[in-house]
Amino acid sequence: MEGKGEAPAIGIDLGTTYTCVGVWQDDRVEIIANDQGNRTTPSCVSFTDTLRHVGDAAKNQAAMNPTNTVFGAKRLIGRKFNDISYLVDISWPFKVIPGPGNKPIIVVTYKGEEKHYAAEESHPWYSILLIKTKEIAEAHLGSTVKNAVVTVPAYFNDSQRQTTKDAGLIAGLNVMRIVSEPTAAAIAYGLDKKATSAGGKNVLIFDLGGGTFDVSLLNIEEGTFEVKATAGDTLLGGEDFDNRMLKHFVREFKTKNEMDISGKPRALRKLRTACERPKRTLSFTTVATIEIDCLYNGVDFYSRISRARFEDLNMDLFQKCIELVRKCLRDANMDKNSVHDVVLVGGSTRIPKVQQLLQDFFNGKELCKSINPDEAVAYGAAVQAVILSGEGNDKVQDLVLLDVTPLSLGLEILGGVMSVVIPKNTKIPCEKEEKYTTVKDNQTRVLIHVYEGEGTKVSENSLLGKFTLSGIPPAPKGVSILNVCFSIDVNGILKVTAEEKTTGRKKKITIKNGKCRLSKAEIKKMVQDSEKCKAEDRYHKKKVEAKNSLVNYAYKMQNTIKYDDEIASKLTAVDKKKIEDAVKFVLQWLDGNQLAEADEFEDKKKELEIIWHPIMAKIYMG
Repeated sequence: MEGKGEAPAIGIDLGTTYTCVGVWQDDRVEIIANDQGNRTTPSCVSFTDTLRHVGDAAKNQAAMNPTNTVFGAKRLIGRKFNDISYLVDISWPFKVIPGPGNKPIIVVTYKGEEKHYAAEESHPWYSILLIKTKEIAEAHLGSTVKNAVVTVPAYFNDSQRQTTKDAGLIAGLNVMRIVSEPTAAAIAYGLDKKATSAGGKNVLIFDLGGGTFDVSLLNIEEGTFEVKATAGDTLLGGEDFDNRMLKHFVREFKTKNEMDISGKPRALRKLRTACERPKRTLSFTTVATIEIDCLYNGVDFYSRISRARFEDLNMDLFQKCIELVRKCLRDANMDKNSVHDVVLVGGSTRIPKVQQLLQDFFNGKELCKSINPDEAVAYGAAVQAVILSGEGNDKVQDLVLLDVTPLSLGLEILGGVMSVVIPKNTKIPCEKEEKYTTVKDNQTRVLIHVYEGEGTKVSENSLLGKFTLSGIPPAPKGVSILNVCFSIDVNGILKVTAEEKTTGRKKKITIKNGKCRLSKAEIKKMVQDSEKCKAEDRYHKKKVEAKNSLVNYAYKMQNTIKYDDEIASKLTAVDKKKIEDAVKFVLQWLDGNQLAEADEFEDKKKELEIIWHPIMAKIYMG
């Protein structure tokens, strides 16, 4: 794309199951279609003996290559293996194992070698998808994309947000801002509904996607979007509904055929893919069927599932969504009657039972379905991107986002207690300072552990990082005063500073170099690896295109002399045999040279052209 100028900043919804990208053009947001003409791209990456497939290409070959096709891996970010171990047994055909620090490790075979990808430390899945999204935007815009706003679930913690920024760097993107998905969706809803009444509108965004669930309560007034509270679960979404249906049909197949396919990746992948269709069908019919030829050991599988059965399988998950809505309202100190609009975002909000439970909770209030649930988040991200670029019209330039931190942040004090410095739902960016003292006589150094979570004990929360402040003058305990300052930027990323007052000794860190963060050197290496992979992909693409071109040309020659009566009637026996021998030789050569280089395929095509062109010229010139 070099030499074509720089494209406008884009907005990316990097979803668990699908990714969507938008851009502000001609005073409106345009959602960009991929090379298959689809406005959303599967968040799926597969690894083969020769190259990587991304998006539709990866999903289309998943049944043939299940153990090396990675999907839904967004759920791994910021998690311990124990948190997601229940998903490994049947939900994911690819291998996930516990690594150092109990971090989940994705295991795939790529180019004949077993690769271990640490979800927290490198997350190639994330950066590969961003690279693909960047390429989709560049193909549409005809210029190089450098800047982007990327959305994350509202309940993504500090570690998960930093991982997203790191993935952007690896993909060659400057991530201008990390925006919470419900906040981005609120922009899509509110762009044409700038409330002018006193107090504006209280809007609840109910965002139930493929792998995460968020609910945020915002006040929208004259272009200002102020988040009041947020709640959610990054392990709750449409994939869980698929998993429940998958397990249901696995049990049924076992009962009918006395065969257990729970440990058979290819059968599970075929069944999982087939489960997506009835789940969607049940949104507008009461019964759906599933039919798979040769599911396992040559046995076909046919079954029916009713909407009532599907709802029964997932009722506890649906109820959990409503409980989180209740929690969000409670955190905002707001009564449900004060909510003016309830906006549905995410493909799973199409499920009738989810809509019914939500409507019943709000005493029959009509739900807002005016925005596209699959595209709303990317739409809002694109608007934020144009605002940060200083472009766009007056319609967007006066918009203001006031987001909040989803979890409390603090440090450990005596007794393993969590001392909260920044409570959850505090508006960001923000900065808060607390005073602490030494707890031992003549203490000269203090080890500061920074935590995130809602537990009263640090053991119930997530450790973000730690550092030591040394050089404190010896004194009785409680005399030395330590000022600890927590600062959160617009992306929700945390910096912590500790200072001893009498000496002015200070220590400052950005929480990014713990076990779950990347150093600059690691990011640089991964950028280089990414460029190497892109070069390899281009090399393999050129080789495949050259091979296909040769095959097509050979069969075109063969079919022309067989089926084109006009040309066949004018061919001499000698010329016909020359063509037949040339085509036969090339097809035999192809059988034994499938892995030849691109220039070898091109040379063979030229050999055919040298034979073909003079003969055709002789025929047409009479």
